[in-house]
Amino acid sequence: MIKKNDIITLEITDISSDGNGVGKYEGMAVFVPMSAVGDICKVKILKVLSSYSFGKIEEIITPSIDRIESFCPNFSKCGGCDFLHISYDAEKRAKTIFVKNCFERIGKIDVPVNDTLSCDKVHRYRNKAQFPVRKSENNKAITGFFAQRSHRIIPCSNCLLQPELLNEISDFIVTRMNELGIKAYDEEKFTGLIRHIYLRYGEKTNQLMVCLVSTKKKVWNIETLVKDLVKKYPMIKTVVLNINDKNTNIILGEENIILYGDSHIQDILCDVSITLSPHSFYQVNRDGAEKLYTIAKDALKLNKDDILLDLYCGAGTIGLSMANCVKTLVGVEIIPQAIENAKENAKTNNINNARFICSDAGQAAEKLINEGFTPTAIVLDPARKGCDEVALNAVIKMSPSRIAMISCNPSTAARDCKYLAENGYKVEFIQPFDMFPRTKHVETVVLLSKGEIDSKKVRVEFSLEDMDMSGFQNDATYGQIKERVLQQSGLKVSSLYIAQVKQKHGIIERENYNKPKSENARQPKCPLEKKWRLRKH
Repeated sequence: MIKKNDIITLEITDISSDGNGVGKYEGMAVFVPMSAVGDICKVKILKVLSSYSFGKIEEIITPSIDRIESFCPNFSKCGGCDFLHISYDAEKRAKTIFVKNCFERIGKIDVPVNDTLSCDKVHRYRNKAQFPVRKSENNKAITGFFAQRSHRIIPCSNCLLQPELLNEISDFIVTRMNELGIKAYDEEKFTGLIRHIYLRYGEKTNQLMVCLVSTKKKVWNIETLVKDLVKKYPMIKTVVLNINDKNTNIILGEENIILYGDSHIQDILCDVSITLSPHSFYQVNRDGAEKLYTIAKDALKLNKDDILLDLYCGAGTIGLSMANCVKTLVGVEIIPQAIENAKENAKTNNINNARFICSDAGQAAEKLINEGFTPTAIVLDPARKGCDEVALNAVIKMSPSRIAMISCNPSTAARDCKYLAENGYKVEFIQPFDMFPRTKHVETVVLLSKGEIDSKKVRVEFSLEDMDMSGFQNDATYGQIKERVLQQSGLKVSSLYIAQVKQKHGIIERENYNKPKSENARQPKCPLEKKWRLRKH
């Protein structure tokens, strides 16, 4: 029986979604950080639970062929990276397996998972940096990154995930803070001023935002710091003092004070100009985001007749990148500042077919249903917790022909896709994408389409009295109507059904077109959900 402090010989045969290698010893799974599939190691057991245990490498007896020498001196100390000890090809293979396992085990979905794709940058890809600032033992300000599962700062002047410029600016700010006597935050005593340095960089525009997070509005010598900063780094367009006086792990407070510039910067994503404020959501890997959004856009096969709903839209970046392909775009986001950014982004880019709603995704979707809004395609880009059931039920009720889900959590993506699959949708393909190389995180694009529906199992609510039948007054042929309904809803309708609906609403058909051959003959009646679709064409 395995016990704490035992030293065992273990072969690593798998890797978990949190980046730990996994081996089996006497039938028990042992999770070992910084190990690679194929390693044979001596492992010290640190913790034993009922069905699994945790250990650490004491000695590598035989290294894996995937193992490489880490080029970061802080790897294993800092909590930023997970896979600097294995090749990038091995990392992508692992992420494909993460996604595959989730969709098989959680989603019960038997669809091949494509190999993980990535952008060209494996390092220096982040356009946002958040450096904690704390008081050191000698009362000096220091910055770096938190060690794993702690608030102990590991000094790091050259993080390889971030552009050298961001690392350099962070070091300059801390150096000047110490020279000017600006106090760093003391988390234990809840004293001091500057608690975070928060940087955003527009790669296409070469514009940079500096946001200093402070416990108070008045900071001694802050004007001198800002003056020195913008003189040395002329690409800085704005400097913001963000006030966070709460004893919390949340980085940003609600109030911003503009110290320099006009509070925001611009960047360009998928040919759309994006306005970024401190609170704006923006993918930290710009090049990766362009590829990710293009995958979703191509999967949806959008056209100028499509009505696109972008749930969890953030600052509107996904929907706006697709707006020129569709008739109408509606975006929904619960964060007010993000919605204001989305509206401003639409205005800046002269996008006039977009509307943005500030609301919870599920509530907004229900409201849109009540308005008679019927999207033909939906993009879902939820947070890590995934979609709530209200939102999913609303999506099902709106019955779009195509759904593209972009998820940063394959577990919740698999769960939500399973729910959609149980309610009439088919998963067409699953594409993992590595937005965050050298970390355990992976994005996934899933395309779902509306399958053929058994009309006896579908409940559709509508009023015949409220129907607008003006659309029938055109000269659309029966073949055109059939094709249109199939394209937008996945429903097949017959000429008889079209004739029945037209006759019901006073659109005259030629004599005897839809009459039975005899008085006693019975004809199939057009199902309700097909009537609902036909009246729109």
